[in-house]
Amino acid sequence: MAKRRKRGTGSIHLRNDGRWEGRCLIGYDEKGLPKTKNVLAKTKSECIEKLKVLQQTLAAPTPSQAKPRMTVREWLDFWYQTHKKPTLRPNTQMSYEQRIYGHIIPALGSIPLDKLRQNDLQQFYTNLKQSGRRKDADRYGEGLSDQTVRGCHTTLRSTLAKAVEEKLIIRNPADGCRLPSAKPREMQVLTPEEMQRLLIQAKEDGCYELLLLELSTGLRRGEILALQWDDLNFNTGALRVERQVHRVKGTLVVSQPKTNSSNRTVILPSPVLKVLKEYRQTVTSRWMFPSPVMEDSPLDPASVRKRLQTVLERAGCKKVRFHDLRHTFATTALEHGMDTKTLSTIIGHVSTSTTLNIYAHVTDEMRRTAAVKIDRGIGKATPQRADNDAAPRKPAPSTFQPYKGQRRKPGTGCVSQVNDKLWEGRYSPIWPDGKKHPRNVYAHSEEECERLLAEMIQEVKAEIAAEKERLSLSKRAG
Repeated sequence: MAKRRKRGTGSIHLRNDGRWEGRCLIGYDEKGLPKTKNVLAKTKSECIEKLKVLQQTLAAPTPSQAKPRMTVREWLDFWYQTHKKPTLRPNTQMSYEQRIYGHIIPALGSIPLDKLRQNDLQQFYTNLKQSGRRKDADRYGEGLSDQTVRGCHTTLRSTLAKAVEEKLIIRNPADGCRLPSAKPREMQVLTPEEMQRLLIQAKEDGCYELLLLELSTGLRRGEILALQWDDLNFNTGALRVERQVHRVKGTLVVSQPKTNSSNRTVILPSPVLKVLKEYRQTVTSRWMFPSPVMEDSPLDPASVRKRLQTVLERAGCKKVRFHDLRHTFATTALEHGMDTKTLSTIIGHVSTSTTLNIYAHVTDEMRRTAAVKIDRGIGKATPQRADNDAAPRKPAPSTFQPYKGQRRKPGTGCVSQVNDKLWEGRYSPIWPDGKKHPRNVYAHSEEECERLLAEMIQEVKAEIAAEKERLSLSKRAG
């Protein structure tokens, strides 16, 4: 008979996909139904450790109990620490704490909770919009963005709704507040010609595989940087997406995706799979895109953002975010006939309605094209433009020539700037086995990188000479 776990230590079981899942109780909802959080791991022992860490996080000290005549500061801190924080992911916790302790409490904290009025909140939102920025005001302006103001309102509305439920106040003063309009950030998409130029320059700058995979799958930046080689089946082309990397208070953290729909499998096109097979031979890390400066760590999302901007500038493309490459993939997929349900699954949206809302401009054009085809088929209408409903054609090969910088002499390697504070030197000689074995060095200045690269080249040449001598002696002895 299997040994039962102690009460309160959670449960562990083996899933059908071969992974171990640990689950623990975090509370109950309004209907009295249990709420749980889970962790996933490849081995049972790893799962037990992850479950212990989760339970330690949830067992944070509980603030003093809610009581009548609390101030906004006291109630907001109690609500966040007791009701909200245990259910949030680390990066989401950081966002909440910035709103609560950075904006709301400094402005409203001293007001008695039962004396807080809608006018207080409305004035608070106005002040945020006009002069709420606490740092970098000289770069971004004194006022906060509409999105930040709406985020503060969302937090206040939630905490005040709980105060009503606890009968600490009679009504929620956040109800009915006027807010800035929710304007989605403008989406930018690369044209087929720009995509070609981007990849041509990326090959020159050493990030071709990363950007090719992004334009072929539309993964989020944190998801693509958290990929490991074990996630890819080279026989079937199936790529599992089951983790993400992000920064929390300056520390690089790898965690599970935010939603269940983000855990998914993507099938890679054959040309992309072929490129990754060749790229695999040059990578010794378990991470698909490893950090050049930290052992056994993925690339830093910030360094990828900076490198993308360099490649875009050199390729003569418009300045876009890494997330816009995701938009580029989705738009291209829809334009080439992929249905919305399939696209929603590939890019990890919770529902197709999210996909439709984001890419309404594409689907509207698809509907117009379908209407033209139906009208032509049923009403025998004469098309106004011959290309109005034509399928997207493969763009002509780009004649773009990549920026190469100053040419170096053969055998001296190459030096490139990774970000503002890091330079990379690379030397890829052919060894006696007929294969290239790249070596890298890193430094905080170009001059230091050149010096370290020259020293490394001498060492590698000595190693190659020694290997040739060893093979020669072995051949003569045989």
